[in-house]
Amino acid sequence: MNFDETMRFIVCVKQVPDTTEVKIDPQTNTLIREGIPSILNPFDQFALEEAIKIKQEDDEIIVISMGPPQAKMALLKCLALGGDKAILLSDKAFAGADTWATSYTLTQCIKKIGDFNIIFCGLQAIDGDTAQVGPEIAAQLDIPQITYVENIEKVEGKKLEAKVQTDDGYKIVEAKLPVLITGITPSSFEPTNPPMMSIMKANKKPFSTWTIDDIGGSSDNYGLNGSLTEVIKVYSPPARQQGVIIDVEEPEAAVQKLIELLSKDKVI
Repeated sequence: MNFDETMRFIVCVKQVPDTTEVKIDPQTNTLIREGIPSILNPFDQFALEEAIKIKQEDDEIIVISMGPPQAKMALLKCLALGGDKAILLSDKAFAGADTWATSYTLTQCIKKIGDFNIIFCGLQAIDGDTAQVGPEIAAQLDIPQITYVENIEKVEGKKLEAKVQTDDGYKIVEAKLPVLITGITPSSFEPTNPPMMSIMKANKKPFSTWTIDDIGGSSDNYGLNGSLTEVIKVYSPPARQQGVIIDVEEPEAAVQKLIELLSKDKVI
């Protein structure tokens, strides 16, 4: 790949629960994360590894995440994988944010960082599955976006070409820089496990924790105050009851029995 200048990549990541057996706080309708092991969101790791794949010697990868203090572990893994700097956005003012308030917080961080060429996001987080934060960041920054990216084909000058997954197959999409992409992991993707030496070096790389005072903006736009949506109730769906089995050998008798049952329930 040919670049006319040094590039700066920003990768947005999230720490997510490493389990499907999550519990919900009945008061706040939010996930209870205490005591639950967490991991780097797999979609975000793919996005990071795409950034690392095209990074040249003098390019810079800055990884950012919004979350509680323990989200530092996910960022340290990103640094071990090949990120150059990490920023954790952690403040009680950010708590309870929906996707819009989350994207606003990340956008304010990106604006403070300054110039960039490409923003990398995972398609979605496995704990929410909304796939909204990446596109909302692009909208707030007023830059192009390419979603469902499986591979970056080429970056030349001020343009990027990406292989995009669609319902009908694949297509190549071109966009001008700066641009935001959201990556969808191909079936062939195998997440990299950083070696111990890289993990040790990660602790020496630049790491910052920013609060609302660091990124500015109105407090009305953060957390619950800045959220455009509100979770009224979260609950598990009721267990499905066992269906009725018509154990009749003769087809005509089975049909007659089915009609009787449907009529009784006023289905027909």
